[in-house]
Amino acid sequence: MQPEDAVAIDGDAPVPRVSVCMAAYRGTAFIEEQIRSILAQLAPSDELVVVDDASPDDTAVTVKDIDDPRIRLYTNDMNRGYVRTFERALGLARGRYLFLADQDDVWLPGRVESMIAALSGPSGAGVVAGNFGFLGASPRRIESLRLKGADSRRRVANLLALWIGVRPYYGCAMAMTMQFRNQALPFPPFLTETHDQWIAMVGILHGQMKHLEQDTLLRRLHGDNATPRTMRSPSAILRARLMLARAFVVALRRRPA
Repeated sequence: MQPEDAVAIDGDAPVPRVSVCMAAYRGTAFIEEQIRSILAQLAPSDELVVVDDASPDDTAVTVKDIDDPRIRLYTNDMNRGYVRTFERALGLARGRYLFLADQDDVWLPGRVESMIAALSGPSGAGVVAGNFGFLGASPRRIESLRLKGADSRRRVANLLALWIGVRPYYGCAMAMTMQFRNQALPFPPFLTETHDQWIAMVGILHGQMKHLEQDTLLRRLHGDNATPRTMRSPSAILRARLMLARAFVVALRRRPA
């Protein structure tokens, strides 16, 4: 398998039902286990879009060696950070339903169908966020917060809790429709972290968010998680909150695709 540079869809090829979008960086320790847990839930016509963010290790080689036709591997020409790498993966996806995936988790059986059920039908949402269990280290108290289905439509409460940082919207536990993807992209150019908070914000503001109470994956906690495992400094917290406030203004202007 060679990394791809462009997207081309054969006129006779079926549009994938599911696209899984993964950002990868220095992922050799766990990425194969995660990919195999994902592929086990995908149909032959589905796809897994992996964008390697110029990893200095053998992450791309590990993905190539899995040698599954459903995997579409891309490589960034330089390290762009996880926000832009996820943005690129989402932009390359072709499916009706798009799932975000971290490189080091493990998907639980039934994840795909449970989340598609939340996104389809007359009451379907544009984006769904679920809960998860843990692998590796013990979670901090704030990491153990859970989403409740009854809170799905509480827009003001959800936005306030998101801004404060106590509503657990994690990209690894999210899925969306293609139509919603077109509304959420592009990410604001000033967004340097928390792409998942941006996605949740757009969904909440426009009444398209649904909470799924069940666990759909096991999130692996270790020393190299992109989400910091230690308390951030007050200045870092303030910068993040100001960035989200700025993103809120941009999200207000987004219109459904």
